[in-house]
Amino acid sequence: MTEHKMLSIPKEHLLKNGELLTIRTPEAQDAKSMISYLNQVGGESDNLLFGENEFPLTVEQEISYLKSLESQPGTLMLLGLLDSEIVSVAQISSFSRKRIAHNAEIALSVKKAHWQKGIGLSMMEELLAFARYTGTIRTVSLGVKADNETAIRLYEKLGFEKIGVHKDYFLIRGEYFDELLMDLRISE
Repeated sequence: MTEHKMLSIPKEHLLKNGELLTIRTPEAQDAKSMISYLNQVGGESDNLLFGENEFPLTVEQEISYLKSLESQPGTLMLLGLLDSEIVSVAQISSFSRKRIAHNAEIALSVKKAHWQKGIGLSMMEELLAFARYTGTIRTVSLGVKADNETAIRLYEKLGFEKIGVHKDYFLIRGEYFDELLMDLRISE
């Protein structure tokens, strides 16, 4: 396993139900399982940017993407595992352009069978710890489907504030939905 930016990874989090969540960075051999995971979660929820079987990368492309993350100091991808099953994928990415490099965006998904266990909170805490550790990230942003009240409550619990709305951002089965924009200030 690797240690990323002096944050000790892998880590284990005890979930609400007593299960032990392992959080670690992905490796090349995870690529196929990650693609399967993403294609599955896309069909379990209308809260992601893609639907079932709409994750377009091949295993080789995913391996290449994972390798590219190693050269991006303001980016961290994490896997959440129960036993050896991927149950969550989360990523924080800061921008490479100097003028906006102090900003980062977060993306998070959790398998539906494992919702309400505290996995999303554990994953978010690790991403935010990384953001604080970098010393360069000042603002973390995310977008959330405006009717995803569970996720919005989680983000507010972590200190995120609503800053705006993208009207009609999502088009799902012929219906438009707004995206709520949220920010968290890491440092002044």
